[in-house]
Amino acid sequence: MSRRHVVTSRHAMTLVEILAVVVILGLLAVTLTVGLSGKMGKAKHEIAKTQIGQLVGQLQTYQLEKRTLPKAGDGLTLLTAPAATPSAAYFVDQAKLTDPWGNPYQLLIPGPDGHPFEILSYGADGQPGGADENADVSSVSMGK
Repeated sequence: MSRRHVVTSRHAMTLVEILAVVVILGLLAVTLTVGLSGKMGKAKHEIAKTQIGQLVGQLQTYQLEKRTLPKAGDGLTLLTAPAATPSAAYFVDQAKLTDPWGNPYQLLIPGPDGHPFEILSYGADGQPGGADENADVSSVSMGK
């Protein structure tokens, strides 16, 4: 009996093939990251608009109940504990006084252009002005 030796050949990936795969995966990751980051900035602006709209409603309820707006230095903290009880119609949870970027919402009394007040977020950079993700979100400009 003779034995035949079967030679099996194993093909391994070459260094060039591995580098090509790594480069392709890297390009794919960069493309997805850039595309999603732009969407996240827009989403945070939409969240800020919604939250500001809710705060405007709560501040108007405060104004109806108290027959006055808060003093300029009091800010939005009058809408939350300990200045307000959870049973108050205008009560807002402390966490809702922070914009999607982690900065507190600002209350300006009086507001610009004859408005009684303005609630605003300074965007991602926390500074007035800016564009794109750093753009301000204001209760006054939302009404336009």
